[in-house]
Amino acid sequence: MNKTVFASLLLALPLSLSAAPQTLNVPLPPPVPGSSPVAPATTGTAPAAFAQLDAQQQRQRRADYAAWRALPEGERERIRQAAARFNALPADQQQRLRQQFQAQDQAFREGWRLGPQLGLEFPKLHGLFGFVPPEQREAALAVLRQLSPAQLAQLTLVAQRTPPQERDKVRGAFLAVPPAERDTWLKRQAGQ
Repeated sequence: MNKTVFASLLLALPLSLSAAPQTLNVPLPPPVPGSSPVAPATTGTAPAAFAQLDAQQQRQRRADYAAWRALPEGERERIRQAAARFNALPADQQQRLRQQFQAQDQAFREGWRLGPQLGLEFPKLHGLFGFVPPEQREAALAVLRQLSPAQLAQLTLVAQRTPPQERDKVRGAFLAVPPAERDTWLKRQAGQ
């Protein structure tokens, strides 16, 4: 299984198990052991099931749903397709993928909330964008979602080469670059 397909399947796991049930039109995989099952939105029991969750689980569901809603439709469609591929896998393979995903660092798992394109690159971007101040989050996500795959690759180089003490400065400079000048800025910063 290639890296992109595997990554898309991993992305489908957390979102399909929590936020996406109200929007996915495919059967969902069984919940991860230890998590609460989600009632399908079509049964009318979703509010009742949600009310029975503890406060932490409710916060997690709200965060998952907000992340799902924040994704561009194209990214959500990719996740729906990944969920369909995931659902077509044998149960033992689904369980193996769930276990592999749960074994990953939490920062890695949380990065997948950004969608397939950014989620794939998030471990490399984490240095610059893992701890964005609240006032920069929306702008940072908007800029990141505008980047082409080539620009994201260059930004990962910048992120990996930026010392921790310079991350805020470099991130601020990147976010201030007008879209027409991003290629030049990224090439210069990446040393290309």
